[in-house]
Amino acid sequence: MKAVVTGAAGMLGQALVPTLASAGWEVFPLDKLDADVTRRDDLRRAFAQTHPDWVFHLAAFTKVNECEGREEYARLVNGHGAGNAAAMAAEMGAAVLFVSTDYVFDGRQREPYREEHPTAPLNAYGRSKEAGEQATRAANDRHLIVRTAWLYGRGGRNFPDAILEKARRGQKLTVVNDQVGSPTWSRDLAAALVRLVASGRLGTFHCTSSGQCSWFDLAVHLVEREKLDTPVVPIPSAPLGPPIRPAYSVLSNQRYEEATGDRMPCWRDSIDTYLDSLRGADRAVGEDA
Repeated sequence: MKAVVTGAAGMLGQALVPTLASAGWEVFPLDKLDADVTRRDDLRRAFAQTHPDWVFHLAAFTKVNECEGREEYARLVNGHGAGNAAAMAAEMGAAVLFVSTDYVFDGRQREPYREEHPTAPLNAYGRSKEAGEQATRAANDRHLIVRTAWLYGRGGRNFPDAILEKARRGQKLTVVNDQVGSPTWSRDLAAALVRLVASGRLGTFHCTSSGQCSWFDLAVHLVEREKLDTPVVPIPSAPLGPPIRPAYSVLSNQRYEEATGDRMPCWRDSIDTYLDSLRGADRAVGEDA
């Protein structure tokens, strides 16, 4: 099986490319220098060179705050770009997998969101990804849309790394305690995407770590796990300005579990494994020096 991965240089791409290769796929990674997803001709040329069976479309503009002031650009990349990837995949006879987000929901629910729940994004980023979902469905019947949440991992700026960097500097941590979700490791998600494709199922799926916590809960776990003395102070999100992030964005994995027979790891276990992997990488660098 052949796979093209757009956005391969990003956090999820850096996890997915080796995961696909380990599963026996022939992988063709693309970054923005190889193909501009807003230009169909770029994608047509790139896909024609590889003739993929699947296109894993990860390329996206993910700076949530910046999207608020650049919504037109966010829609161009995340909406129009997704439609381009799906259409060019269809033109080549390939299926497409589009990675979407919990931000397509408004956060008013208090039980995990199912795939069929109506979308109602609060922010520009969520609206742009919702547009990407719609464009993907319209352009390619053989599609998977996978919504995930609170992604972290190596190869990109993320919440656990930022919190621990501040904590190690002794900076006081003030963290919102009224936004709840499921922190998801990029390596776990990459493995889940491969399993989902192997299941033969199509359509829309949710996939995150199991369990839930607030950003404050996550920060406390990180600081305690690393045995740091830095205080973590809970704060409400309201004084920070109008809500642009859903207060509750836990997603139900039930449909994914039924399709694959797999259960996603608990967020605590994955955070701990991620931290251990960082220490292992640091030791390896020290030994090579």
